[in-house]
Amino acid sequence: MHYTTYVMFPNIAQFNILQSLKNVFSMFSVLSPLKMFTSSVEMLIIAYIIYKILMWIKNTRAWILLRGLVVILVCIMIAYVCKFEVILEILKRVSYVAAFGIIIVFQDDFRAGLEHLGRQKVFSKLLPNINKFTKKISKDSIQEIAEASFSMGAVKTGALIVIEQEFTLEEYERTGIDINGDVTRQLLINIFEKNTPLHDGAVLIVGDVIKSATCYLPLSHNNDVPKDLGTRHRAALGMSEASKSTVLVVSEETGDISFAEKGT
Repeated sequence: MHYTTYVMFPNIAQFNILQSLKNVFSMFSVLSPLKMFTSSVEMLIIAYIIYKILMWIKNTRAWILLRGLVVILVCIMIAYVCKFEVILEILKRVSYVAAFGIIIVFQDDFRAGLEHLGRQKVFSKLLPNINKFTKKISKDSIQEIAEASFSMGAVKTGALIVIEQEFTLEEYERTGIDINGDVTRQLLINIFEKNTPLHDGAVLIVGDVIKSATCYLPLSHNNDVPKDLGTRHRAALGMSEASKSTVLVVSEETGDISFAEKGT
């Protein structure tokens, strides 16, 4: 009697274990196609993110940094294969300081990248735009700016005019001198007149008001910008990259008039 019980007990336990394993395998077999699909989607998302990061880095100073990091990684791999323990220890200790150094040196590029990410249409639809209160410029003001630009171009007076669009320019207004005057041809020409206190820098226009003059603008870090472009044009490109403003430039050398929008 005791022998029979001893024999049957392992069989029952074995049956329960096999049944549990079957349930587990059946569950995985059901989830396998779903898991494969989610993994594929995940890989596509990662590949897209890496592609966008590389495309953004290519047009900034960080591209040079990336090439330098590739060289360093190759050296680390060689040191690892050859078992250069002292070199690996030095690189390990230096890497912590280098990481903070990279963030500090390239903070403007990182900021520009985050701003570019925030302006993507996908995120702008999901998150409300807090800058929708910005005032739109009227046709009369546009006419005044056009007439002033052609007048300054005729006598080769350099000018840099920023027109606010979707994003507020308060950050850059603080770098200049408050004007708060109506947009008129005479005022713009007077501001950019050579050898006057207000001629150096940019004028910021919000709606139909000239908010400030002599403002400092960020220079473009795009490596593809032609070298023959001066500081005024590079600042126009940089401002159009940093914000969605329309930037008008009157060349002091040629008198030509050009626009910068979205980094072009």
